[in-house]
Amino acid sequence: MDTARWIRGPVGHGATGRLTRVGLKTVLVLVQTVTAANRLADVLPVIDGDHRVQPVYAVPHGADAWHGVESHVRSLGGLVLPWEQAIREKWDLVVSTCREGIEQVHGNLLMLPHGAGAGKSRLRSRMSTATEPTTGLDREVLVRSGRIIPTRIALHTDADLRLIAGRCPEARSRAFIAGDPCLDRMLASRPLRERYRAAMGASPGQDLVLLTSTWSPESAFGRHPDLPARLVDEFPAARVGLVLHPNVWAVHGASAIRGWLSRALTRGLVVVPPERGWQGAVLAADVVVGDHGSTTAYALAVGARVALAAAPVDNLRRGSVSDQVRRMATTLDHGSPLAPQLARAAAVPAFAGVLSSRIGEAHARLREAVYQPLGLPEPDWAATPGCVPVPAVLPW
Repeated sequence: MDTARWIRGPVGHGATGRLTRVGLKTVLVLVQTVTAANRLADVLPVIDGDHRVQPVYAVPHGADAWHGVESHVRSLGGLVLPWEQAIREKWDLVVSTCREGIEQVHGNLLMLPHGAGAGKSRLRSRMSTATEPTTGLDREVLVRSGRIIPTRIALHTDADLRLIAGRCPEARSRAFIAGDPCLDRMLASRPLRERYRAAMGASPGQDLVLLTSTWSPESAFGRHPDLPARLVDEFPAARVGLVLHPNVWAVHGASAIRGWLSRALTRGLVVVPPERGWQGAVLAADVVVGDHGSTTAYALAVGARVALAAAPVDNLRRGSVSDQVRRMATTLDHGSPLAPQLARAAAVPAFAGVLSSRIGEAHARLREAVYQPLGLPEPDWAATPGCVPVPAVLPW
């Protein structure tokens, strides 16, 4: 084991001689992807302001294949331990949104949903070894060697709770409905819409058309790479923005993406980077063109008008969030002009209830789930959602 890279942080041998704050409870935050980092940014504010708690970050082995994860966490100011060091320590709490690495760490594990809905929307797993349909709440994810790995499992909806009861009944007693902290933050941020619009470069009264794409060949950008240029061409008076899933950036690289978008960029396309801004961009938009990714679901949940550019019909789990998006949102005909179709795109009333059964309660519920294993009384100030960041726009 290579210990030369180990960090002289707040844990491990000799830590007491290094500390400024002593007697701290330690929280290990597992960050497998930039998407996970973005999700955790919605949750970790529940410990903000508490001098009794020390968060530390780690990128599990295997996850470092996703380009830019560790550098992104460091850019946020996170203290990142080498993985070999992180798995040698005993933690008061471990927090993760993904399954990679969870069986190797030592401590009470709080598992959080990775996106919109705790259950995966894809019918078939991307894992090459998978032989059966997956929901993300299955026994193969939650159990190792007969042991349930998570201590607590946060879910968004009553439907998620029914799903885990059917797919892994032995884990049902560890699951609880927290609601969706990302949705709560977005709903709390709606009064700041004009600020988000200004950050996207939209003038007062100017329409903002936002294209959002998840990753995979089935996504909007995977199937229709010409769509950014088409939108810019067909909406010359509008501001047109683009949000791509962080995995698109991690796999293909910014240089290639910039090259693919060059024609649209010269005509005014604005691109939101993967590490900051998609939530504010969605709130700023007058109409969102999306696919089966979580961003489209959140757009519907905050009341945006939405049109689908792509959605796999044969690879969505029936009843999942993405399946409901596909059934409820307008679908584009790419062989016809886009402007008249987007003019007919409509919001879906009450779609927020598809994403959360406890709207407005997520941060209070998650704080309770965090402080119980820490063995600390909760702080005496309220756990509130806070607002999402103002979008950044790449200087392209």
